[in-house]
Amino acid sequence: MSHRNASRRTLLTATAVAATALAAPSAAHAAGGGDRARDRKLREIVSRMSLEEKVGQLFVMHVYGHSATEPDQADIDSNLEELGVRTAAEAVAKYHLGGIIYFGWAHNTRAPHQIADLSNGIQHAALDPEDSPTARIPLLISTDQEHGAVARVGIPATLLPGAMALGAAGSRSTARKAARIAGAELRALGIRQNYAPVADVNVNPGNPVIGVRSFGSDPEAVADLVAAQVKGYQSTEIASTSKHFPGHGDTKDDSHSKLPYIHHTREQWETLDAPPFRAAVAAGIDSIMTAHIVVPALDPAEDPATLSRPILTGILREELGYDGVVVTDSLGMQGVRTKYGDDRVPVLALKAGVDQLLNPPKPEIAWNAVLQAVRDGELTEARLDESILRILRLKAKLDLFSDPYVTSRGVDRTVGTHAHLTAADRIADETTTLLLNEDELLPLSRRTQRDVLVVGADPASPSGTTGPPTTVIGRELTDLGFTPTVLPTGTAPSAAKIAEAVAAAAGKDAVLVGTYNVTAGSAQIALVEALVATGVPVVAVAIRNPYDVAHLQGVGASLAAYCWTDVELRAAVRVIAGRVRPRGKLPVPVQRADDPAQVLYPVGYGLTY
Repeated sequence: MSHRNASRRTLLTATAVAATALAAPSAAHAAGGGDRARDRKLREIVSRMSLEEKVGQLFVMHVYGHSATEPDQADIDSNLEELGVRTAAEAVAKYHLGGIIYFGWAHNTRAPHQIADLSNGIQHAALDPEDSPTARIPLLISTDQEHGAVARVGIPATLLPGAMALGAAGSRSTARKAARIAGAELRALGIRQNYAPVADVNVNPGNPVIGVRSFGSDPEAVADLVAAQVKGYQSTEIASTSKHFPGHGDTKDDSHSKLPYIHHTREQWETLDAPPFRAAVAAGIDSIMTAHIVVPALDPAEDPATLSRPILTGILREELGYDGVVVTDSLGMQGVRTKYGDDRVPVLALKAGVDQLLNPPKPEIAWNAVLQAVRDGELTEARLDESILRILRLKAKLDLFSDPYVTSRGVDRTVGTHAHLTAADRIADETTTLLLNEDELLPLSRRTQRDVLVVGADPASPSGTTGPPTTVIGRELTDLGFTPTVLPTGTAPSAAKIAEAVAAAAGKDAVLVGTYNVTAGSAQIALVEALVATGVPVVAVAIRNPYDVAHLQGVGASLAAYCWTDVELRAAVRVIAGRVRPRGKLPVPVQRADDPAQVLYPVGYGLTY
């Protein structure tokens, strides 16, 4: 691996020499003297930075390419178009970046050793005095590795059940263990800030952006699991990030494309949305991500929370007592761009109390806007220094000044290990929720119900496997001694596809239907009705939101898997086959489809064998 021995090199500047001492333990540190000494050294670093370097520390940008210095030509072209540079290393030098975020679509996360090499190359660009004119401060490399529905690093890394699945397990120790595994693997890859756990309380079944990314609808249960995951990440020296403050769980609009409003009263916010964030702060959360939402009860000016001083400074800083890093959600999302231009958004975010400006859509415009705001007096250098000091404190806490690099050996002994993969399966076994089991249809018997038709939704899985998720189900059924026939029909099956599925059901012992976010009028309902009419027992597995069962009539059994990823689908099949008992309990209520005021299955509901 390139630069694998670089963690042993002496950092050659006064900045780095001072920073190396930051991680040194001492008796004084235990008494608070170490913190004061650390801050003194960090303030010295800040004092030597140019204005341009200070502005750069505030930005976390994406770059294209699998390599910091030798990306593919297509990625060079994308970098030139968006950033005005060819490579990640050039982006670090041009913008004096404080952080970089990894995405699969930016081709950053192809394979574990490649990710580690990319991380080392980026750190080398920031720290090597021959390659970079910056202040030689290590970068904070981040990603969204929530697991479940959002995972930027895929197989062969370990993929774990997502938040709502962990909510169904209802175990703080399980949630902590999942975060510990996730954090250890990210750290081995050089990714030190994870934008997880989600602290939103999902009380709106129609929420288009949160849903299964939330632990559930009970504020106290969500708070417990958020705090548990914070502790799990801390044990691996990963900066976890609770999001999306002040709470994105009751929106009907997606902030990626619109500016959502939440009309909770202040009292409702205190009771419903605030508890998980309070718990995160109490647990020592390292960073909190803002939401691009309007909450008029918290800010009558109706600015997005990301740009709201009453919300970020007044409530988060002053009322909740949080003095860690505040990072924006992506500034490329339409929710934060609706009211102000791309040149104003980063300036207003800093004035509101933000520290890190994440992923601006027009980096050069955003960077220059902050620079000009300081030169014009709208922002002071002292205000920038406050945020930079918080960012540097976090980097020092993570030992990035003394040991910024990762090794091939670390990747091999940590990422996707047998122990981690086995633990992920055991965690998943706690999550699958059995909601309906007429006439004890489940578990299926290999002797009398061997021939199974597998149909239904087949969204693209982020897990890195080939083929649709129904193929994962089919493969697991085969491994457990069944004879599956796999016929993916999609989320909007045509009449021809439905007829094909009905014909394929003839002579089968059971039909397994994967459903995906069923709503009134969905063609998935017609598919299930047609299969039920064949007389063959139908088992429905909700492979995302657990609310699908309310729309499905006549099925013999219904389960919630909470996501389409391999680990959760395999666990659902093990339940169906009777290899494990269903243990998950609903972390959200399921309302009747024809009367949402009535609860069909309450929080805590779940059958077993």
